[in-house]
Amino acid sequence: MRHGKKTKKLGRTKSHRKAMLANMTTSLFLYHVIKTTETKAKEVKKLADKLITLAKRGDLHAHRQVYDVIKDRKSVKKLFDEIAPKLMDREGGYT
Repeated sequence: MRHGKKTKKLGRTKSHRKAMLANMTTSLFLYHVIKTTETKAKEVKKLADKLITLAKRGDLHAHRQVYDVIKDRKSVKKLFDEIAPKLMDREGGYT
């Protein structure tokens, strides 16, 4: 059931929204800052926090799950090698 699973639609189809959020998250990981609207930023924050939590695990399955969302090898490598180790002692609220 879908109860309590609300997301902002952002005026896009599901595939367009998924691609846009993945691209914005990739930019966030590579450049540490993005310029966007507040609503999009809140949705990117949700996705980025989930991916950082996965990256903190650091195992092969986590790599594959992150790569399933973010297709850019450079940003996935940066997430696992630089960003996740810095945030190891933090429980959440990374962005």
